[in-house]
Amino acid sequence: MARKRFASDQWIAVEALDDAGQGVAHSDGFRLEIDNALPGEAVRVAVLKRRGRSLRCLALAVRDAHPLRQRALCPQAGRCGGCSQQHLPPTEQRRQKAETLAALFEAAGVRAPGRWLTPLAGPLWGYRRKARLGVRYRAREGDVLVGFRERGGWVSKGASCPVLAPPFGALLGPLKTVLKGLTIPDQIPQLELAAGDEGAAVVIRHLAPLAPSDEVALRQFSKAHNLAIYLQPGGHDTVAPFAPEAGVTLAYHLPAYQLTFTFEPLDFTQVNAHLNRSMVDQAMALLAPKPGERILDLFCGLGNFTLPLARLGAEVQGFEGSDALVARAQANAARNGLGSVPFAVADLYSDAFAASRLPKADAILLDPPRSGAEALCADLAATGARRVLYVSCNPKTLARDAAALQAQGYVLAASGIMDMFPHTSHVESMALFLREPIGDSPSPALA
Repeated sequence: MARKRFASDQWIAVEALDDAGQGVAHSDGFRLEIDNALPGEAVRVAVLKRRGRSLRCLALAVRDAHPLRQRALCPQAGRCGGCSQQHLPPTEQRRQKAETLAALFEAAGVRAPGRWLTPLAGPLWGYRRKARLGVRYRAREGDVLVGFRERGGWVSKGASCPVLAPPFGALLGPLKTVLKGLTIPDQIPQLELAAGDEGAAVVIRHLAPLAPSDEVALRQFSKAHNLAIYLQPGGHDTVAPFAPEAGVTLAYHLPAYQLTFTFEPLDFTQVNAHLNRSMVDQAMALLAPKPGERILDLFCGLGNFTLPLARLGAEVQGFEGSDALVARAQANAARNGLGSVPFAVADLYSDAFAASRLPKADAILLDPPRSGAEALCADLAATGARRVLYVSCNPKTLARDAAALQAQGYVLAASGIMDMFPHTSHVESMALFLREPIGDSPSPALA
């Protein structure tokens, strides 16, 4: 039987937006997910990917534009994978993210929160301190592209990027030039960018050894742009400064708590420094730690929440699955005069890890990866925690885990989004759950 074809030379009526911020339409028996499309618009599309009867598309032309549609700042917007919503005003972006979170809670059977938090927002441009960029060598043209990957899988062609933080935003062109001049431009698949409050680094993933002339070129580039170069010939454990003098101490500060955190280029840190500070402040206000309270910080990473909790007097313990991150969290605690804060390695992602194995606690903060914390949340009440603060980078798994917490008697007291990634459909959120024994007075965290 012949495979049914989709007629791309037609105007498609956009019906709605999905929870990823893509336009949804139906035509010729296909379901279309359309980037750069808004409800009520008619669009002509290019098909980027086909999965059965589902088509991933990009709107190339728009008719009957949505009244809120705006001109994107970046000429690569729409195609570049770094952003997907520059055609919407920031307030509308945040409104849609908040609606997505609310709809997912409702679909999971989670009762609406006692109060919705005001969305956290910050700088719209130059905010992204960490990024993975694709590198594509075009042999026919003898050229190299450096940038976020496009919707169709290629690499964007921009010479600059308005969402990358300094110094990276203006460095795509110079990076392209230096990589094109190397003897192995076809053996470099990607770059990792990392910046702290002071200092920045780029990690070059290379599949073949550098020639002496390549080393000279990279040293000159590092010096000219005051940028530390790291090389990655293999897995994450092979990352090292290009030369001893080429390394840099990456660090960020939480001034409100008199804390400084150092990290390595590939360590997980929040990409948006302004939003991270606001996020930590909101977490401390919601969890309301009291001196001497026992608090567990699960998926603690470098101690981003652990150390502020300790600074406020809580008896906090951090748990993390990575030996390297636990070691750096301990070093950060010592550096900030909090060396007595305990950290432990625990495979919190494992389905075999039960919350009953954790110490008893008054409160819990968890900040899991996109996969969430399904196994932990299934019996989190076993810890005795009366307050649970869930920091999420995936509203779908947050809603799923919230249903599990609700089944144990936790009530969703407050929740809201955090616009960590402006101009994208990525939804970061925070949710406070309370579990009150019968006869107890309401928690002051609700006040």
